[in-house]
Amino acid sequence: MHVMLLAALLAGTDAPPTQAWVARSNAIAQQLLQQEATVSPEGVTELGIEGFDEAITNLAPGYEDRRRALAKSEEALLVGRLASETDPQVKEDLKIMLDAVRRSGRGVDLEAQYLVPVHNVGEEVFSGIKTLLDDQIAPERRKAALVRLRKYAGLEKGSQPYASLARALTEEAMKNPKRQMPSKAEIEKDLKAGPMELEGVGKLFQKYGIAGYEPSLAELKKQAAAYDAWLKNDILPKAPADFRLPPPVYAFALEAYGVTEPPAQLAADAHAAYDGLHKEMQALATEIAKERHLPKSDFRDVLRELRKEQLTETTILPHYQKRLAEIEAIIQREHLVTLPKRECRIRLASEAESARMPAPHMDGPRLVNNHGEQGVFVLPVSNPVANGGDSRIDDFLNASASWGLAAHEARPGHELQFASMVERGVSQARAIYAFNSANVEGWGLYSESIIAPYMSKEGQLLALWMRSFRAARAFLDPELQAGRITPEQAMKFLEEDTVCSHGLASEEVDRYTFQMPGQATSYFFGYSQLRALRAEAEKQQGKSFNAGRFHDLVLAQGALPLGMLHDAVLAQLK
Repeated sequence: MHVMLLAALLAGTDAPPTQAWVARSNAIAQQLLQQEATVSPEGVTELGIEGFDEAITNLAPGYEDRRRALAKSEEALLVGRLASETDPQVKEDLKIMLDAVRRSGRGVDLEAQYLVPVHNVGEEVFSGIKTLLDDQIAPERRKAALVRLRKYAGLEKGSQPYASLARALTEEAMKNPKRQMPSKAEIEKDLKAGPMELEGVGKLFQKYGIAGYEPSLAELKKQAAAYDAWLKNDILPKAPADFRLPPPVYAFALEAYGVTEPPAQLAADAHAAYDGLHKEMQALATEIAKERHLPKSDFRDVLRELRKEQLTETTILPHYQKRLAEIEAIIQREHLVTLPKRECRIRLASEAESARMPAPHMDGPRLVNNHGEQGVFVLPVSNPVANGGDSRIDDFLNASASWGLAAHEARPGHELQFASMVERGVSQARAIYAFNSANVEGWGLYSESIIAPYMSKEGQLLALWMRSFRAARAFLDPELQAGRITPEQAMKFLEEDTVCSHGLASEEVDRYTFQMPGQATSYFFGYSQLRALRAEAEKQQGKSFNAGRFHDLVLAQGALPLGMLHDAVLAQLK
């Protein structure tokens, strides 16, 4: 996931003047982004690069070769610049970018060696259109979405139907018997989610009043239906039940997400943390049960009682807005971190967004050439593609859980983290090319922990539950990939021992097995590394340690890999 830039003007906040070395570093990053736009225009559009609003990814024959050539071209550019660069900070940024493009090239090679790519046409079209049809996109830019739609349908001169090209790409890869097919579960979910997401495309055009989309969307739906029929009839029967990635691919995924601990050690650490958190939860649940006169005091039973206090669709947003105001008051009173002057945006997810991402999440702001766009905290209320049973995700839709979730996704979590990179003038290398999930999700989970002492007892219990849930991720994900447990066993564990709803448990197992294998481990790993960094900083600083200064300094580094973050923060605290 790419993130943001600097030199931005956010509502109520002037960006600092760009330092000379940052400007030089950014000029190089811009060269890379312009090259990347030739292969992934939707991605750079989402970042904020202009001039590619009407372009779409070209899946025509040679797609893998074009991706590989891009990585080689970028590598050559960076190696040349590194050889002549004298500024140590620019040199460090060049190394960050070089590491990122080399990793990208290795990813292409691993896919070509081990995996058969199968595209979810509905999801990819929805993502490409949603990038342009958004409240924070200028109205004059939104009309490009219609051209992009016509290109997906192959109706613009020089374009071919996206679905047809996606099919040809898969069929070409299948000629190599050593490449592994996607699992049955992945294909089945794509078949369920794709049509929902295409329906979401039409709703976006309707919402923003863009006329003339209907014929193109109707044609695209026909093409997608034919593609899905091919998936169901030709690909699904060949798809294995085994979802496990080849070990080199899984190892690469962990590295790309910023997780540097071996999977077996990570799982062992997470098991120990999970058990310890349950002891803390039990002690707190006993107090809550006594105060509330509950019939049972086991923490699982207390959690189920608290979750009965569900928010409704009409009360969710007002409640979260009020909760966030309470958290911001705590942050300011306790001097925990510097806050922006503007309000945080929160909204409910559409059905298409929920099908694409059923978990609560932060939609990042326009990250390059930002003109006031902000991140948005998005709340899905269901998992419309859950595997049977009740699809509701009620785990976060109660008053007690809102403490931790607002802290994680909004402030002092992701929304503040992303805004800080924009406002503080972090170089694009450190915000975009250094970006890793362990840093970002580790900060989100860490944010919950620093607010936890000021929450209600019920809020503290739910915050401990969320931390234990992230610890469970860090052993379930690698154990599923190692074949030590089955998806059915993981579902049962999440529902019965971790006390997740069926909808959340279903989304989680999909996440570990085929949606984003390895990513879920980054929360626990990143949190553990940040806690260790804070302990080291407190030891180094002694009585002069200041939590607010420490947190501002962490955020000021951008999305650096955790090893680099560790060294940068401790060096600046001296």
